[in-house]
Amino acid sequence: MAGVDDLSKRGLLRSALFLPQYSTDATSGKMQGHGTGHVGMIMTQLLAERLVVKAETAGYPTPSSVMDALVCGEIDLAFFGIEPGRLAKVDFTPPMFQFDYTYLVPAGSMIAKIADADKPGTRIVIMDNHASALALKRQIKQATIVRAELPEEAFAVLLEGRADVFASPRDVLLDYSEKLPGSRVLDEAFGVNKVGIAIKKERPDLLAFASEFVTEAKANGVIARVISEGALRGYSVAD
Repeated sequence: MAGVDDLSKRGLLRSALFLPQYSTDATSGKMQGHGTGHVGMIMTQLLAERLVVKAETAGYPTPSSVMDALVCGEIDLAFFGIEPGRLAKVDFTPPMFQFDYTYLVPAGSMIAKIADADKPGTRIVIMDNHASALALKRQIKQATIVRAELPEEAFAVLLEGRADVFASPRDVLLDYSEKLPGSRVLDEAFGVNKVGIAIKKERPDLLAFASEFVTEAKANGVIARVISEGALRGYSVAD
């Protein structure tokens, strides 16, 4: 059974991020974490220091690819919203931080509230398999869901007029709104994402170690400090 002892022998703690949690510098190749990825990279380093091993964070394109890497043992941990559909594959630490989901609408849109979008003929583009998409699909009754794999693809769908609304975490939409003159990010939210550390099932000692670390980091202000230093808009320490 793989766990903390195995990590100590290997001398390496491996985590992963998916888009848009990171970007890679074209010149240096260095990865930079954004939003959840900012917290994730720091937490990976702090966990590794506690284990007295090196930290390594890899970048993947989608949530599904990270989940597959986690389940097959390519990585040791990842940072996901604690969604019911994911509990069959992985275990979670207590939630570390949280942020809400909302809509980005283009200039001239009549959509002012979340409920305004759930009507026949309205097209909502999502980043498929992201926690925001999983939450939205449980709520939408009448609108049409348009699927995109990557955030840039979803934004392109909105730009090209193939969707009326872009659904995503608020911080992501605030960034994209700056690229679309006249667009609006709604004040209202359609859900809250509580992010925890995901660990492959049957690794109870690693789960216990990470859970204890998360609980301590929330209590001693580490998570709050990381959020503040990263200037993460809409993020707060999880309840």
